[in-house]
Amino acid sequence: MIAIYCSSIHGSAEGLCEECITLRAYALRRLEQCPFGEDKPTCGFCSVHCYKNDMRLKIKEVMRMAGPRMLFRHPLDAITHFYREHRRNRNFASRTKAD
Repeated sequence: MIAIYCSSIHGSAEGLCEECITLRAYALRRLEQCPFGEDKPTCGFCSVHCYKNDMRLKIKEVMRMAGPRMLFRHPLDAITHFYREHRRNRNFASRTKAD
């Protein structure tokens, strides 16, 4: 999603710009440190907020812009991603209600 955002907004034809490289590195670092590991829900369903406020806003901006474009650029990947996230969130919500 960051690559789609960068090429559309910043006009990067080859690779990511410096701002997007920093954002991507930050996101990967935060995901590595997530206490939920592989069972991590999407941010909207998560009880722990991994990102600082300014970075959370930037990630939201990237997802809001790149999400719909994923359907056109990588339709199979986008549908698979949305299905997995829906299933993961549903499983996460049912586990937290049981606790």
